[in-house]
Amino acid sequence: MDRCFLELQVDGEEAYQTFSRVIENANVIMATYEDPLLGDCQVYPEKGTVAFSAGLHGWAFTLTNFAKMYASKFNVDEGKMMERLWGENFFDPATKKWSSKNTGSPTCKRGFVQFCYEPIKQIINTCMNDQKDKLWPMLQKLGVVMKSEEKDLMGKALMKRVMQTWLPASTALLEMMIFHLPSPAKAQKYRVENLYEGPLDDVYANAIRNCDPEGPLMLYVSKMIPASDKGRFFAFGRVFSGKVSTGLKVRIMGPNFVPGEKKDLYVKSVQRTVIWMGKRQETVEDVPCGNTVAMVGLDQFITKNATLTNEKEVDAHPIRAMKFSVSPVVRVAVQCKVASDLPKLVEGLKRLAKSDPMVVCSIEESGEHIIAGAGELHLEICLKDLQEDFMGGAEIIKSDPVVSFRETVLEKSCRVVMSKSPNKHNRLYMEARPMEEGLAVAIDDGRIGPRDDPKNRAKILSEEFGWDKDLAKKIWCFGPETTGPNMVVDMCKGVQYLNEIKDSVVCDVVLHADAIHRGGGQVIPTARRVIYASQITAKPRLLEPVYLVEIQAPEQALGGIYSVLNQKRGHVFEEMQRPGTPLYNIKAYLPGL
Repeated sequence: MDRCFLELQVDGEEAYQTFSRVIENANVIMATYEDPLLGDCQVYPEKGTVAFSAGLHGWAFTLTNFAKMYASKFNVDEGKMMERLWGENFFDPATKKWSSKNTGSPTCKRGFVQFCYEPIKQIINTCMNDQKDKLWPMLQKLGVVMKSEEKDLMGKALMKRVMQTWLPASTALLEMMIFHLPSPAKAQKYRVENLYEGPLDDVYANAIRNCDPEGPLMLYVSKMIPASDKGRFFAFGRVFSGKVSTGLKVRIMGPNFVPGEKKDLYVKSVQRTVIWMGKRQETVEDVPCGNTVAMVGLDQFITKNATLTNEKEVDAHPIRAMKFSVSPVVRVAVQCKVASDLPKLVEGLKRLAKSDPMVVCSIEESGEHIIAGAGELHLEICLKDLQEDFMGGAEIIKSDPVVSFRETVLEKSCRVVMSKSPNKHNRLYMEARPMEEGLAVAIDDGRIGPRDDPKNRAKILSEEFGWDKDLAKKIWCFGPETTGPNMVVDMCKGVQYLNEIKDSVVCDVVLHADAIHRGGGQVIPTARRVIYASQITAKPRLLEPVYLVEIQAPEQALGGIYSVLNQKRGHVFEEMQRPGTPLYNIKAYLPGL
């Protein structure tokens, strides 16, 4: 909003029309994705659900701020004043009367312009012109108290400080949260089906639905926050039911946990429960449901996110992991400028991977340390955190950013390929084939996954994607990271010892009866060769990452948008005008490279 006053110098009525148009466009988008469970999600300034802000300068306001001020000044109802500060409401100071249309008088102005926009404009102009003799009486009337050292500021610095003191963004944001966001008790009733992976009628789902403090503990850790102790982290999350307390033994279900199995499952004690309040932390005895909490002592067992429940709740399913709209496809290689700093780099990369849910840190076969992020800006922030926060300022050398490519196949392997183990005692047979259309999307969306009941999963695969029912029950694993849209399927019949080598679609296999002849040293290289061969015989291709972008702009900007997209090898596949507005919606595919 600061640009309206400092750069564009727009008058009040023009600014009002611009704000109104932006709000209308936002409401159109929200109405498009309306969910009956959420009710009316559109925003209305006169109801206090819109904040007008200058984020860079740290100030913001809602109409509630000004309605309260004027209601006490003019001794009128706050609700009525709110309604008059937006929409077709005009006030003429000469007659001291409100009207529903502009009377044409030079003093008759819209309520928002008269009581909100112009007072802010007057304060900003006074600060920018260093008219301090006028500024201090104005601030005194508004009840704004400046510190003595702040009064020496000049120009833009003075303006920012005055506006932050008068209309702090934190107050506006907190006010909107308190009055307009649903409480956990209300919100969890309709969010449980999106949160919980298990049956929606079990005791855990009902406890989440009712935000039950007496129910079993269900807590989702969403972020690991670096602690002041070197190498340690707070596990930060939200309690959906029950309560978490210091010393409580909890079951930690990691992102790769499958109900009924022990993989990625730990039972550990919470050493300390902490409430986070801005920059400060306060240790408390326990934290009930509906609140956020930070826990000490679990960072050795949680990489990025996890679900926590009571030790005895062995039937609990995990809370669904967060999904990101972008993937970490841009990578840089990093190394130390001074070789002796290598331990700092290794430890720093571990801490970076824990602290940012999006970052992936890995080591290439060449020994290079790789950081993958969502884009160049994201990587720049990550490298800054790595160097300054996690490595104590040690210097690092980074490569130019590169984009990750992926492999695929276009058709079924032209033949079933075979590979023998080095000792000639084992044979693996395999073929590769592309997935049916829509199956990869279903896996990414969570409709099909490794945690599903095999019978239900087989039913979906056979009915919707034409799989053989028996084959659909013999999925070995999903990948990468046990959850991705690739599958290894066992097509063998009557083969013994198969589960001993299970980590590698297998068409047939011949395994030696003696365990010593079918160990990892024999099977792993054989499996690697047979997988490569199956891909090579199925028309392999390289895929580059492509983003789906949606751009909204006026007609006069379309030429520039098309020019930029063409320079970046973008492909526009949809262009539509928004009904009743001068704006156009453009959808395009944009390569990440």
